[in-house]
Amino acid sequence: MIAQTATKLKGFTPQLKQVLSRPFLSPVSPFRLQGPAAEDGDRFTVYFTQSRRDILRAQRLRFRIFSDEYGAQIKAPFGLDRDRFDKHCLHLLVRDNDTGELVGYTRILTQERIAKTGGFYSAGEFDLGNLARLPGRVAEVGRTCIHKDYRSGAAISLLWAKIVQFALEEGIDYLIGCASLALGDDYDCQAICDTVRDKHLSEDSLRVMPRVPVPAGMLRAGGSTRMPPLLKAYLRLGADICGEPCWDAEFNCLDFLVLMPLERLPARYLQHFTQPRSGRGERLSRAI
Repeated sequence: MIAQTATKLKGFTPQLKQVLSRPFLSPVSPFRLQGPAAEDGDRFTVYFTQSRRDILRAQRLRFRIFSDEYGAQIKAPFGLDRDRFDKHCLHLLVRDNDTGELVGYTRILTQERIAKTGGFYSAGEFDLGNLARLPGRVAEVGRTCIHKDYRSGAAISLLWAKIVQFALEEGIDYLIGCASLALGDDYDCQAICDTVRDKHLSEDSLRVMPRVPVPAGMLRAGGSTRMPPLLKAYLRLGADICGEPCWDAEFNCLDFLVLMPLERLPARYLQHFTQPRSGRGERLSRAI
């Protein structure tokens, strides 16, 4: 892995090389970082897991957030949001050490595993043909969710720190994923879509086509023009939006296909992502 990372460094600027040449933590070991509310010891643990118990807890958290909060019409026996991709993904969790509660989650599907799934999850929403020509390794981030009481804190920042560390250590060149705009929330969906078109679209050669375009007249004007937290985090990290959103009726949202080249990560974020230290989560959450 270190050799793969060293090869990737050749394409980066001297400043980024200096940051990335430091050793990374193992992606299969618990990664403990201090969050903003910590006083004695670490507030959060961010870790990959293959534990059936942990994955069931994550699927239950997903269901609560997507169904109860966002109004998704999920067919979910036993209150678990799960699909055929779960058994092929790497599962990344954030735990509050003060309460033991699971407060954040995402999953990663690497390019090597899509032979068993028939493709990335996002290929069900978009024609990804143009992205097949990307010169490097691609991994998909999906089902990201944060407990409602932790969305203004460090949890999402620490989750992203671990995702980026994993991607760099594994020699992944691009991250893709769907960033959602919930229609049931107080968002000015029309204004947000206009902002994405004006400022954040990828080059034409990397555009994707939604399999279910947004129906005419569906987008509501009025409400908050702020970006949803996950979409905002992607854009702050240098990601592009690869075209028009897909309408996901089951999840009652618009999904944007996001493409994030790792070599475009700003150096100031890489400093945070690759150097665990006291209070890092709090500073990174303000940066993102």
